[in-house]
Amino acid sequence: MAAAPPDKTCAACGRSFSYRAKWARDWAAVRYCSARCRRAKPAVDDPLERDILDALAARAREATVCPSELARARWEDWRPHMEEVRSAARRLVAAGLVELTQGGAVVDPDHARGPIRLRRGPRFPPLRAG
Repeated sequence: MAAAPPDKTCAACGRSFSYRAKWARDWAAVRYCSARCRRAKPAVDDPLERDILDALAARAREATVCPSELARARWEDWRPHMEEVRSAARRLVAAGLVELTQGGAVVDPDHARGPIRLRRGPRFPPLRAG
């Protein structure tokens, strides 16, 4: 029996998902973990992702950002939109641009529960001087 292919990251929600037998024929083309995520396809350059990167770029290298800050800046009634911000953050974590932390320690975005903070990741774009 062959080993299952490696896990993938959902292009919509940013969560990792595992191979399923029903995807055997087209596993290479699978991008979404569920039908719900497939319907909610994010834009290629999601504005929330851009907001996260801009907020981190405007702060000191070691500084963090709370996802609720980003939601409050965008929406007056921000609480219903927190999962959108967290999904954008998970996509950036998968790309290596952002790290998700709790209590100062990096945590796995698939298992993080409760308050989180975002900070620059290892592939965060270098800042331009000027």
